[in-house]
Amino acid sequence: MDGNASLGKKAFKRSRSHFADRITADGRDGWPVEAGRYRLVVSLACPWASRALVVRRLLGLEDALPLAVTDPIQDDRSWRFTLDPDGRDPVLGIRYLSEAYDAREKDYPGGVSVPAIVDVPSGRLVTNDYQQITLDLETEWTALHRPGAPDLYPEPLRDEIDEVAEGIYRDVNNGVYRAGFATGQSEYEAAYGDVFGRLDTVSRRLSGQRYLVGDTITEADVRLFTTLVRFDAVYHGHFKCNRNKLTEDPVLWAYARDLFQTPGFGDTVDFDHIKRHYYQVHAGLNPTRIVPLGPDLAGWSAPHGRERLGGRPFGDGTPPAPR
Repeated sequence: MDGNASLGKKAFKRSRSHFADRITADGRDGWPVEAGRYRLVVSLACPWASRALVVRRLLGLEDALPLAVTDPIQDDRSWRFTLDPDGRDPVLGIRYLSEAYDAREKDYPGGVSVPAIVDVPSGRLVTNDYQQITLDLETEWTALHRPGAPDLYPEPLRDEIDEVAEGIYRDVNNGVYRAGFATGQSEYEAAYGDVFGRLDTVSRRLSGQRYLVGDTITEADVRLFTTLVRFDAVYHGHFKCNRNKLTEDPVLWAYARDLFQTPGFGDTVDFDHIKRHYYQVHAGLNPTRIVPLGPDLAGWSAPHGRERLGGRPFGDGTPPAPR
């Protein structure tokens, strides 16, 4: 984990997704949508991977796009399949996700990230483009959506969804990392200001409407939720984003609980994986690797009262079947 020990000792910059092929209905990149052909590799700890988990469940793509879950604790070869028997993914037959990266591009110099979609027949990585994966699941995989699947990226609202999501990505999703891995006071303070400036803006927006864009759940809500659900457990303390906790903002806390209690959101969250990953892997920030016992999670199931704002969570669709 030597690479992880360096976190917080050099300026943080999020890598662009190097493998940006798209899986599309027409297969224009050579990867056609096909049930059972691909494997979605995630860590339950990772907010970027959690986006794909939520969308996959909301759209009912579990059978069409089978799932591989990595150990939340990485070693120097990054994400590994030590949760599976014999430490191998039972379908891909590999011990490390990096093997699928190598099958696509030998000696690729970048990091091994999740979410990743792997082509099962060839064992090759198709894409690690976390920004595009969910959009394609929503718009290119429609033939495989469950009956009643919601439209998470409705065409009339796409410009607004993109605009809202971009600000959330820059200042919140990525902002907490810029704060947590800052190497100097001014760098940290700038990121901290971005995080809470954007959260305040979002809180004002959500004070009068149930969801971020329109009156249904969209891609924008998925992207905000995966950071909010980790905020008090990890980002408040571990990443020094401690102006206030999520639970201390009445609007955002109620909004986050509303989504958490919606099928497809909270049932994809694993707080144990989340906390063990951040506190045990980021040795540069937490050399003892002690995992905090808190916070108390009971509040996530408390009534949120957001129904008073109206809104239809799934639009004209229906919730996914209970697990």
